[in-house]
Amino acid sequence: MQLVVGRIGKPHGVRGEVTVEVRTDEPEARFAPGTVLRTEPGATPPPARNTVLRTEPGATPPPASDEPGVPFRVPAELTIEESRFHQGRVLIAFEGILDRNTAEALRGTLLVVDSADVTPPDDPEEFHDHQLVGLAVVTPAGERLGEVARIDHAPSSDLLVLRRPEGRTALIPFVRAIVPEVDLAGGRVIVDPPAGLLDL
Repeated sequence: MQLVVGRIGKPHGVRGEVTVEVRTDEPEARFAPGTVLRTEPGATPPPARNTVLRTEPGATPPPASDEPGVPFRVPAELTIEESRFHQGRVLIAFEGILDRNTAEALRGTLLVVDSADVTPPDDPEEFHDHQLVGLAVVTPAGERLGEVARIDHAPSSDLLVLRRPEGRTALIPFVRAIVPEVDLAGGRVIVDPPAGLLDL
């Protein structure tokens, strides 16, 4: 399973650095220099003018082309050359991305890793998103409420996005008072929602 760890945002400066919207709890480890990240197929932005990149895995992309009309293709993999935190954001320089035009062409690209490469958390009360997505959501009495569609990381707490059987969604704060148990082996999350929570 592919896990999204970031999304490339706008360029920063003129030397190919980009901002990255972080979607991982371990940005220092995920975005360390030398790390190779895959790009999500279909997540590429529209072609950028005067830009061309190779698509072979492991190939270093060339600098932007001077010829107009050359289609842009995001490489299958990007290697982090340098990363740093700046005003609460992660700034990354990828190998072979040497100018602002090429960096702009990467905007919107999702950065992914294989779930097999992610070590489980040491804390039994901590979970990776992919461990929770797809689990059945049940009440303490065993009534099925739906399944976990995704995790939203809000400032106050993480939220389980519950897909209800009738197709609606509900947000459940991922706190012990409401989610007393996560049973990974049993494939379920036990939720004790306060009255009206699922109707919001």
